[in-house]
Amino acid sequence: MSFTNLPSFKELPSFKEHPGCAWDVWGKGDQLGTVNLLTEAAVKRAASEEIKSGKSVCLNWPINFPAKPVYNRKEPEHKIVPFSVSNVPIFDDELHINTQSGTQWDGLKHFGLISHGVFYQGQGPVPADDFKRGVMEIPDPLNVDPEFVKLGIHNWAQHGICGRGVLVDLVKFYTKSGTKPLPYDPWSSYAIPATDIQAAAKSQGVEFRQGDVLLLRVGFMQRFKSSSQTERDGLRGKPETFAGIQQGLEMKEFLWNNHFAAVASDQPALERWPPVEGENHLHQTLIGLWGMPIGEFFDLEALSEVANETGRYTFFFSSWPLNVLGGVASPPNAAAIF
Repeated sequence: MSFTNLPSFKELPSFKEHPGCAWDVWGKGDQLGTVNLLTEAAVKRAASEEIKSGKSVCLNWPINFPAKPVYNRKEPEHKIVPFSVSNVPIFDDELHINTQSGTQWDGLKHFGLISHGVFYQGQGPVPADDFKRGVMEIPDPLNVDPEFVKLGIHNWAQHGICGRGVLVDLVKFYTKSGTKPLPYDPWSSYAIPATDIQAAAKSQGVEFRQGDVLLLRVGFMQRFKSSSQTERDGLRGKPETFAGIQQGLEMKEFLWNNHFAAVASDQPALERWPPVEGENHLHQTLIGLWGMPIGEFFDLEALSEVANETGRYTFFFSSWPLNVLGGVASPPNAAAIF
């Protein structure tokens, strides 16, 4: 399947007071959203053009971090247990995590349209009341009710989020390759406009194309790694304020009209947090109206180094979320391959 002549943002209909509703773009009952743009042809082209040296870069923070998550999410717990009661050198391990405490994709069940209590869905919204809360028990893999797991992260997991990745290194752009201080604190509320993202991409010699996975290095990881443990742990107890992309019409037009398949950054929230008074959360539009994966807490430090060394800011991007039926979110299991 190919997608040509996609509508511009201004050509999309509105849902209530929200402009830019893409529910009709991908067809009735769609559960992939903008991941639809990652067609076999797009993946093949990205692999053939971008994989040259074979060097790969991990984009995932270890699942142990942050040890003190923000937004009051559960602390990650990793337990190593003996395989049996016998004294033999065999172990298992157990993980108990919130899938959004660290590096993550926000899935289609994570964020809906707040004032209307509905989530994304092709040609019609899904009421929040349609989703089961609590333990998801699915004993029979041959008898899974589609309604029980609709809009789950498994849809992206079974499709894959693979294609051309593009790093826009805003830290490098703002600091003039480290010769000037960053003009904002990544741990404070600061809005990055679309014009700066475009200018940074241009300075790198990057031109966007349909289906790109956009990765934004804003500075959280650099700030975190240079801070004391007391400062790091203190993030959990203070009101959440973080730099991120600017809310508003200009950003929505930029993201939609470039037809990105997904967008991610190294910040705890992709968008400026909290939103300024009078502006809606971008999450409502990106996830609720477009079905676009939002990535947060991506570790882009090593990727930035490789990009700077090679002069290459595009690469083959590979991400395989956890195949959890009906899941809300997932660690991305993401890599850049040059």
